[in-house]
Amino acid sequence: MKKPILVIMAAGMGSRYGGLKQIDPIGPSGEVILDYSVFDAKRAGFETVVFVIKDAIAEQFKKEVGDRVARHMDVRYAYQELDKLPEGYSIPEGREKPWGTSHAILCAADVIDAPFAVINADDFYGRDAFKTIYDFLSTEHDQKELLHMAMVGYLLKNTVSENGYVSRGICQVNDKSELINVDERKQIEILEDGIYFTLDKGETYEPLNDDDIVSMNLWGFPVEFLEVLAQNFPAFLDQTAEEDPLKGEYLLPDVVKALLADNKAVVDVLKSDSKWYGITYHEDKAEVVQAIQDMVDRGEYPEKLWS
Repeated sequence: MKKPILVIMAAGMGSRYGGLKQIDPIGPSGEVILDYSVFDAKRAGFETVVFVIKDAIAEQFKKEVGDRVARHMDVRYAYQELDKLPEGYSIPEGREKPWGTSHAILCAADVIDAPFAVINADDFYGRDAFKTIYDFLSTEHDQKELLHMAMVGYLLKNTVSENGYVSRGICQVNDKSELINVDERKQIEILEDGIYFTLDKGETYEPLNDDDIVSMNLWGFPVEFLEVLAQNFPAFLDQTAEEDPLKGEYLLPDVVKALLADNKAVVDVLKSDSKWYGITYHEDKAEVVQAIQDMVDRGEYPEKLWS
């Protein structure tokens, strides 16, 4: 069995945050968030990392992140571009938005040859999450009838922002800790007496449970999942051409949900009690910087991460 690979989706730009947040320093020695993810992944056992980026940021990304990581791990690159489509398809006129997370993985298919974990570049997941997903991917699973996949689930209260609303996938889990469904909530906010979401832009709010399990896009997939993504992409493009040609996205949770609905997959939910950190808004950065410094002070990370 080949050693698992870590795939990091770093092609997107944060529209609400502004700027290339994936390479915005947050560590005491200029480290960026994904430095800590790669460092934790290496400690967990990963030896190969795939960065999915845009060609337009390649030079800057390699200079500020990739070249540094390449001194410690095998680094591969893949490029997510709008025109990377199946034969016979073209970019809809006026389309500028990327095709989504499933498309990002498809763009990296040529450099993924083993079970793989998928993460966002701008999320801090914590050391335990990488150990948990590495152990899952390093274990043989019977996949004769069902694709056996996994996701690391976080408690909702550990993933929200004090500085504005966030979008989260609320997970339904059975008594075997297997995923049943993911309900996307696009406007979750902290109010005076708890965490709520709204479907009507704040006209009304409905409460959520602090301990609801949410997906933060930390997935574990067998290499066979790449075939599923490729097979389903044309159907997505056909549907999107009719319904939402400028903004429709081919998303990992949607593909997983479809597999579950068709009884073609099982997804283990690997629960994490760790605090997740991310920078959705400018104001979030100070919290992340302080959290990293606190972990350095406790000895969880060295002052200079790659020294």
